[in-house]
Amino acid sequence: MLDTLATSFQKLPVTIITGFLGSGKTTLLNYILQNFAAYKVAVLVNEFGDINIDSQLLVAVAEDMIELTNGCICCTINDNLADAVYRVLDRQDQIDYLIVETTGVAEPLPIALTFLGTELRTLTQLNAIVTVVDAETFTPAEHYNSGAAINQILYGDIILLNKTDLVSERRVNELEGYLCSVKERARILRSEYGKVPLSLILDVNLAAFSSFAETPTVPDNGSQHLNNDGFMSVSFQSNRPIALKKFQQFLDYQLPDNVFRAKGVLWFAESPKRHLFQLSGKRFTIDDSEWIAPPANQMVLIGRKLDALFLIQTLNNCLTQ
Repeated sequence: MLDTLATSFQKLPVTIITGFLGSGKTTLLNYILQNFAAYKVAVLVNEFGDINIDSQLLVAVAEDMIELTNGCICCTINDNLADAVYRVLDRQDQIDYLIVETTGVAEPLPIALTFLGTELRTLTQLNAIVTVVDAETFTPAEHYNSGAAINQILYGDIILLNKTDLVSERRVNELEGYLCSVKERARILRSEYGKVPLSLILDVNLAAFSSFAETPTVPDNGSQHLNNDGFMSVSFQSNRPIALKKFQQFLDYQLPDNVFRAKGVLWFAESPKRHLFQLSGKRFTIDDSEWIAPPANQMVLIGRKLDALFLIQTLNNCLTQ
């Protein structure tokens, strides 16, 4: 099994954290840094001021970079995101994960295109855009007048409805309705202080699935609960190929809204290649490579209160006869 995310995929995984002013982006970022200790993370921000870094963890401080004892680094963007990314990629010490925190008024699409529309596409893998929304201060009239605020919601793969502890359940339900009116079938997570299972927003705990095809033993189809909040994972495996058209129909029409992330190694009947499938929200990517072991399918889906039987039966229906 491969040791790190970066070596597993030959690309550096990237998550973009966006959201309106004061929504809690930096709180979420601090939570990630405190609970993502197994990986060396690079964080790109506009300024260091709001990041709460324990002075005992500091190894080196430069004008545009802070290095921590756990191998993580924080860099400032300095008006050129691509240059900041290359500074991370050029480091001798390998980084496992890259997180970009945008400003509160930033348009998310140009930031995403930095990774999707330039040569960085061959070096990085944009896994998710996470949009943080402040449940206490969000008002449709104010936010809908801001093009950036609307686009942050529209382009968010996962919407983190933060500070839900400060408002009533009725208010939270109303906000979820508003968000779904802007972005149809939005994947919305409720949170307090930016705390959320990291496997729902980052490519964590799914890294092992990159080596499915080289793994001699395969777990049975089934489900596993991640915590007491209804979050769970469902695993699927089969030694029969998948019909590509049926799988596309599954993604377009049958994938439940409460599936937040998925990853797997897929065997399509129409192709001799090995396909690495990644999904965050409704956005997915499929990258092909050569098989090292006999072809097989294996996938894990993570979400809240998933119907494991439905998911497994529906995926079985995608298999060729």
